[in-house]
Amino acid sequence: MSSAKPSVLFVCVHNAGRSQMAAAWLSHLAGERIEVRSAGSAPAASVNPAAVAAMREVGIDMSAQSPKILTVEAVQASDVCITMGCGDTCPVFPGKRYLDWQLDDPAGQGVEAVRPIRDQIKELVEGLIAEIAPGPAA
Repeated sequence: MSSAKPSVLFVCVHNAGRSQMAAAWLSHLAGERIEVRSAGSAPAASVNPAAVAAMREVGIDMSAQSPKILTVEAVQASDVCITMGCGDTCPVFPGKRYLDWQLDDPAGQGVEAVRPIRDQIKELVEGLIAEIAPGPAA
């Protein structure tokens, strides 16, 4: 990691559920300490409404987010690239850290099925923050 604030890119196929929730959790929990991006290899038209509802239940509003296409530039600009158990392949650059979080896909699921995924993502994000940017939120 560089001495500047670390940056994290979350990637899933549609950038509509898992990666959006992970980005929202990271922004919420780390404040300004970490730069956050999310993208997908085949972005959906909109963010999964069940994911939006599940995050709203914990006080995080991601209703204004929209799926974004994965670009080489996004990977180059990130210190850590995290794929969401969907077999995506990111462009690989030396000096980048790559992780794969095995998570169920919330696509087509109701909010009841999304809640445990949301909670698992929160735990993973908390561990990531403790590792790359420990300390109080900004």
